[in-house]
Amino acid sequence: MADNVPYKISTISEYHSFRGLPAPEHPLVSVINFDDIQLKEEEPESLVCGFYTIALKRHPDARLKYGQQEYDFNEGVMLFMAPGQVFGIRKGLEERPTGWMLMLHPDYLWNTRLATAIKHYEYFDYAIHEALFLSKKEEESITGIFQIIRQEYHTNIDNYSHNIIIAQLELLLSYSERFYNRQFITRSIASHKILEQLEEILNGYFTKDSLIETGIPTVQGVAEKLHVSPKYLSSLLKNLTGQNTQQHIHHRLIEKAKEKLSTTGLSVSEIAFQLGFEHSQSFSRLFKMKTKQSPMEFRASFN
Repeated sequence: MADNVPYKISTISEYHSFRGLPAPEHPLVSVINFDDIQLKEEEPESLVCGFYTIALKRHPDARLKYGQQEYDFNEGVMLFMAPGQVFGIRKGLEERPTGWMLMLHPDYLWNTRLATAIKHYEYFDYAIHEALFLSKKEEESITGIFQIIRQEYHTNIDNYSHNIIIAQLELLLSYSERFYNRQFITRSIASHKILEQLEEILNGYFTKDSLIETGIPTVQGVAEKLHVSPKYLSSLLKNLTGQNTQQHIHHRLIEKAKEKLSTTGLSVSEIAFQLGFEHSQSFSRLFKMKTKQSPMEFRASFN
């Protein structure tokens, strides 16, 4: 297989064939046991699939870096992949992973609440090193849902089957969101370290007046410096501070603007330029949205 070219799998049936599994019982949803997967002698470097994938796995030899710390797969780890995302396959591990994998084609969600709601679960855009680590009790809950879904499409499909599976999927996604919020708290050392590093990065922008050259910090740019995904960073910050990354950057911008308005004689246009805005009108709109005052009103009330 060509190096650095993801191996594309469009359907769940194709994945079953690729992994030496029997044809799926349902073409749009499948739950498989990792014990049943057949690995190839020459595995591709990466895969890109046309369906959602949710995996619950353990691997005795694998260690995963989370923030500045490493954890092993013995705890039980959940990974979430949306259609079209590239998943890198790590090689050189002596033992195979164990656990379960759910594959869900977007067509299965047609005409249900999940068709649009699933896009709001931000953990599908988290990076691999931002996986969800489960406690034993949490793992049992998720495994139970996987097995209910599997049992439901293995039985005779009737008018209730689709609604039951959708309900179980909604429960699975809600549990996953709850467990991620728990993880932000229980892994507080790693979480707060990211917050501290974010403050250092923003201080570098605002204390050196480098915004004229660099422009306003972006969520993508800040996340890259922190080596985390933008969605993960925003979720973490929202949990810790009540503000997402964009709101955090805007808060710092407004605080710097207030400082310049109250301690210098610079015009609003000059302040906007120093803060990285191309147009002073954009700065004034943001300032008024955040403070309920225009920059000049703030300066007048301060004086």
